[in-house]
Order: sequence, then C-alpha cells, then structure tokens
Amino acid sequence: MKKVLLATALACMSLTQVDAAEQKIIRISTDNTDLVLQVAPNGRLYQSYFGEKLLHENDLKNLPWNIHAGSDGSVTPRGWEVYSGSGNEDYFEPAIAVTHSDGNPSTYLYYVSSSTQQVEGGTQTTINLRDDKYPVDVTLHYVAYPKENVIKTWSEIKHQEKKPVYLSRYASTMLYFNRTAYYLTEFSGDWAKEMQMSTQQLQPGKKILDTKLGSRAAMHMQPFFEVGLDQPADEQKGDVLMGTLGWTGNFRFTFEVDNAGNLRIIPAINPYASRYELKADEVFTTPEFIFTLSHEGTGAGSRNLQAWARNYQLKDGKGSRMTLLNNWENTAFNFNQEILAGLMKEAKHLGVDMFLLDDGWFGNKYPRKNDHAGLGDWEVTHDKLPGGIKALTDAAKEAGVKFGIWIEPEMVNPKSELFEKHPDWAIHYPNRDMYFYRNQLVLDLSNPKVQDYVYSVVDNILKENPEVAYFKWDCNSPITNIYSPYLKDKQGQLYIDHVRGVYNVMKRVKENHPDIPMMLCSGGGARCDYEALKYFTEFWCSDNTDPVERIFIQWGFSQFFPAKAMCAHVTSWNRNTSIKFRTDVASMCKLGFDLGLKDLSKDELTYCQEAVANWKHFQPAIMDGTQYRLVSPYESNHMAVNYVSKDKSQAILFAYDIHPRFQEKLMAVKLQGLNPDAMYKIEEINLMPHTASTLKANGKVLSGDYLMKVGLDVFGFAQTRSHVISITAQ
Repeated sequence: MKKVLLATALACMSLTQVDAAEQKIIRISTDNTDLVLQVAPNGRLYQSYFGEKLLHENDLKNLPWNIHAGSDGSVTPRGWEVYSGSGNEDYFEPAIAVTHSDGNPSTYLYYVSSSTQQVEGGTQTTINLRDDKYPVDVTLHYVAYPKENVIKTWSEIKHQEKKPVYLSRYASTMLYFNRTAYYLTEFSGDWAKEMQMSTQQLQPGKKILDTKLGSRAAMHMQPFFEVGLDQPADEQKGDVLMGTLGWTGNFRFTFEVDNAGNLRIIPAINPYASRYELKADEVFTTPEFIFTLSHEGTGAGSRNLQAWARNYQLKDGKGSRMTLLNNWENTAFNFNQEILAGLMKEAKHLGVDMFLLDDGWFGNKYPRKNDHAGLGDWEVTHDKLPGGIKALTDAAKEAGVKFGIWIEPEMVNPKSELFEKHPDWAIHYPNRDMYFYRNQLVLDLSNPKVQDYVYSVVDNILKENPEVAYFKWDCNSPITNIYSPYLKDKQGQLYIDHVRGVYNVMKRVKENHPDIPMMLCSGGGARCDYEALKYFTEFWCSDNTDPVERIFIQWGFSQFFPAKAMCAHVTSWNRNTSIKFRTDVASMCKLGFDLGLKDLSKDELTYCQEAVANWKHFQPAIMDGTQYRLVSPYESNHMAVNYVSKDKSQAILFAYDIHPRFQEKLMAVKLQGLNPDAMYKIEEINLMPHTASTLKANGKVLSGDYLMKVGLDVFGFAQTRSHVISITAQ
C-alpha cells in the first residue's frame, strides 16, 4: 500500500512532472564505472547508481530513483538528489543555497534538458536544471574519460532576477553511496610535514575537511581524499573513491552519513566568510572535482589519475622534464654574479640540464638580503648582479646549461617600493594594525590592476631575457589581515575572486608563453591542485628534503599525481644518511639537486654523476611509465615502488630500508606490471664507486612471471639503505 501511495503522490507533486514514457536516464560512463542519473516523476534529478559498469543497457531502467517514503507512510521526495537545494524537503547538507532577491532562501531545481558531446579523451555530458519559482539556472557538467576511468565534474550557477541574489553554498557536485561502512583517508600536516596519511571510519553525522587560509591554502590540509567502501582503502583490492578539487584556495569536503547509513560526499569551495553576491546573467563556475572509483584498490586508482593527468590536465604532460641544480641550500641569500657563474659550471659537471637561481636576486631601495624586504620589487639588485639577468643567462649558456629563476609575484613585503606606491594593492584592514606571516602580505588579485602587475613580473623577465628557461613560482603566506581595498563592501567575494585572479594570471602566462616550464611552489607543498597544474609542469612537494621524511611525503602525493609532476631534490638535510640514499629517494620523482659539489667527496660526486645519467636513461619509465607502489612505509620499515615503460621493455625498482628492526622477517618484493612472458635482465645501478652489488639476482635473466610471483630479495637490516634495480627486456 505504501508503494502505491508513494507512486501516486510523486506523480502529483510538481507541475513540471515528467511523463512516465519520457523519463530521462543519463548515463555517465568510463570503461569501468557507471554514474547513472535519472529524472524522477517529480521532475527532479536523482543519482540512481554509482558503481562498477553495468553490462546491459536494459538494466538501467530498473534502477531505483532513490526517493524515500517517511516511516509513517507519508511521502517526501527526500533522497539522492544530484544537486539538492537549501530549503527543500531534504534534511541534510545541500549542494546549493540561494537567497533570492525577495529574501526567500529556498531552491528547488527541476530537470530541463541534457546533451552530450565528444571532447579530448572522453565525453562531456551537460545537464540543465531550473528552479520552478525563480529564474535560477544550474548547469551540471561531467566529462568521463573511458580509458583512464576518471570523471571530472563542475557546475555553473546563474539567474535572471532583477536584483542580485546571494550564494552561501556552491558545491561542484554531490555523490552518494549505500555501503556497510565507509573509511576516510585524509592527507594533512604542516610546513615540512605535508601529506601525512590517516584513516578513520565515518560515523553518523558530518566529517568536514577544509581550509580557511585563502592563499597557501593547503598548508594544513591537502585538497584530496580517499574513501574505502565496506573496508579501509587498500593498495591492491577493494572499492575506493579517490577525489580531488581543482581549487588553490579555501576548499571544503563534506562527508555526511545519514540516518539510513547512506553517505553523501560534497566537494566545494569553502563557503566560510564567502557569501557571494551574484548579479543577473553573471555565471558562477565552481571548481572541477576530479575522481575515480577504483574496484582494485588505491594502486589502480592512482594509476588512473596519473595517466589522466599526463594525457589531459598537466601542462606539457607528455613532455620531458629537466634535471637541475638549485643554489638555495648552498648559498641562501649570499651570492653574487661570480658565485652563480661558478655554480652553473658545477651544474654542467654534475650532468644536470639547468641551473635554478632561487630567492634573493631582486630589490634595490630595499634589497632582498633576507625575507624582511624586497618582495614586490622585481628588478635585479645592482650591486649583487651588475650584469642583470642577461649576464646570468650568458653565463649559463657558456657553461652549457639552461637558466631558471625564482619568483614570488603574488606577495609583497611592507618594506618595499611597491607597497609604498600601492598600499591599496595588498590585502589588509584599513583601521587595524597589520600582522604578518613571514613578514609579508598577499597582493589582492581580485583587483584587475594587480593581476596585470603580477602577470608583468613574468612577462617582463621573459621579454627582456628570452633565454630564461624555467620559473619557480612560490607562494609563502596565507592571507592575513583579511580585507580587500578593491572589493570594499563585497568582502564576501574576496576568497573566491582572489583565487580566480590567481588563475587569470596563470592562464595569461600560459597563453602568451606556452613553452616555459614552471614549478608550482607554496612554502613547500601547500599548493598542489589540478587547476593550477593546467599552467605548471610540476610542483614542489615539500621544503623537507630529509630522505626518510620524503619517502612518506612522496608516497602520499603519488596517490594522486604522476612522478613527473613531483619535484624532489638531493640536499644536505639529514646528513646521517648517505648521498646515495638521498639521491635514490629523489630519483623516484623529478630529480634535482640543491647542494654544493665542493662538499662532496670524489666518490660521492662520481656517484651523483652516474645517478643523473641513469635517471635520464630511465626517464621514459619513471616520468611516463606506469607506477606500482609495492611496499608501504606506513605498514613496514621499508618501502618499494617500481615503474614500467609503456611497452614493458624497461622497468626500474626503487627499494629502501628505512629503520629495520633487529632480525625482522624480510619478504621478497614482488614486482608488478611486467610482461609475464618476457625475459628481463636484472642489474643493480646507482652503486657507489668501488662497491659491488649485494643483490643475489644481480646479472641474472628472469621471466616477468617469476619477478611478479616470486620477486627479488632486496631488503636488508641496515639503516637507511637503498637499492635501484634496472630491469630490461632481452
């Protein structure tokens, strides 16, 4: 009887109801996953399925609408609405909240139309929704990449009311699950402690991961997550949703387990202090939410995301990457033209492709001698570098390496000519004492004039010095003194419009200087989102280059990013570890160095030169091949990962003993991704001079089947020891 009441009531609920013969089913599919949306008889759009791909098209019509009756038999259209509005019948967190110009805070969205079109790598589905009482439109976009098993989605909000409306919620999407249990893995930390992984079971109620820092926004919480379905996320098995938001500002992930044990996930810009005034016909576009639903654990999910990023999202995702020597750990602010020219020769001697000049090269009235002054004054310090940047590019050319340079164009020191001329360009209160993070303020990129200035920093350097081959773009401070002189009475838009301004500048740089490689840096790894990576070739994972810590940091970042996007440098952090161990840890990502060669012994220098040559030889596997995480540092005192080239002719294994226990049981490492029928020669590389390999299989030829089922004995009992194994098809 309840079922009859439900069907009858739903059919009468709305003037915009959809005839049963015209009920719309929208299927968003990859080769492995189906996300099925369905227009219910009430004319609204619901998620009816999200899971492993269904084999038979006819089965879609049997999927439920996921609309629920009350326990007393009454009918309410509460359920898995795809873009639920605030003020409707749903009891839980909404995707959108609009206060209309007449003060009404409710939004009911009804299906209008949908369409599909082919885009690079996949299919884009566009769905149009509209409120039945107010001229408010929401357009949902989904792009499904079949081969990579990745979907990205975002929404657009606009209206035609006579006066502005106010948005207080604006999610990118909503996803639902009905499983026995949900386990959230989050990635958090701080400066030099990025990407600390922790897992907890989600209980009834809401769990929120968010940030309110504005800029350098991911300093404490990174913008990605994993949800293990029925069991904690596992590397090799089980269903897991892996998601990340393309937004370099304040974000919020909401995980809500309802009274029936269902989970809704809402990725969004954080609405904290961000009540947004939306004018008529203005389009509010939310960030892209990128996700994969893996049915074979996080390992397969990571490979999905890594392949997708290289193919479609990362700037120059299919191009090569340059090895480099940075001067920061060697000189800090204390250098001159002659010292830098000498370091360029060291870079050539080391065998890397580029020399990177870090902080400290700019400012004259307030020269950049430390981090207290100079930011904003992007002219070469004359007494330090009398020949300007051109003398440095000339010296690099003479040495036989490329030249790159550090900038931090979004920031300003109060002790600078820029701040003296344009104090209104910096975010700060008009009537309070300023407080600082790292002695600096954030420039107000909601202001188009400031956007032009920040763009000019890059543009002027390249116009005057076209042989500059690389930028390291830093962002060291969150937003403090949170007030925009430009926005004045619209402070609720600051956090959002500022980030949009940052992206506007990045987009202009890419459009006008498309071939310049750029590193995304933010006081370490506090800026690592896939929207910014449309404009950057790589990002800096952490200022912490202690190799032991980096094993954990790089393990975490590899969950969502390919190795070619992750910069790792060999430095003097943790001198208790060998130069070999430090270099081997950095070699599993995009390799760089940040130390003085004069501090190395002859054998250490020879080792580093050979390691650089080996990395370049294996770049096709490490940068463009398939990654398999084999042994987790979170679950053992060791770590191992292997990469396999696309044609499976070349593989490389990195294995690390971190802090083994006395006489603990050591297990063979079973490789993955090889051709089981191929024969591979095993050879240990990256050996110190005059040192023989202790690998029992060194020099042997073994089948891919053997290597994947039996494996190699590569672990030992020594502290912080590493092995790099070349695996080459014969």
